[in-house]
Amino acid sequence: MIRDNSWLLSRLDFIWSEYFNEIPQTNRVFIKFGRFAKYRLGSIKLNKKTKDTFITITAMFKNPKVPQEVVDHTIGHELVHYAHGFSSNRPRLHQYPHAGGVVKKEMTQRGMGYLHKAYRQWVKGYRKKLMEKD
Repeated sequence: MIRDNSWLLSRLDFIWSEYFNEIPQTNRVFIKFGRFAKYRLGSIKLNKKTKDTFITITAMFKNPKVPQEVVDHTIGHELVHYAHGFSSNRPRLHQYPHAGGVVKKEMTQRGMGYLHKAYRQWVKGYRKKLMEKD
């Protein structure tokens, strides 16, 4: 399977319907691969003029060597921000997007703990590779 923007949209649709089905999409949400980034794996932004939400995922995740669970975790992480009112037109639930580990807690409550576990395992190896290059 080729990892392109269509594939990314299919992952977003799956994760939203599987884990966030009670969260209505109250504005248009787009997802795409961005530039290759080593440290910022995903981001979510709200266009204040159009009220559209844009999720950008690092181009590094186009590589099939990156486990799909890591990509899914990153998408799920950004959807938690959306659900909490960050970069969406939903009411904001917290002052800060990562306050007190709310993203991990929310993902675990929604049944995505296994994605967080896969992500943490992948990050361990990834950090090692980054350290070796420096």
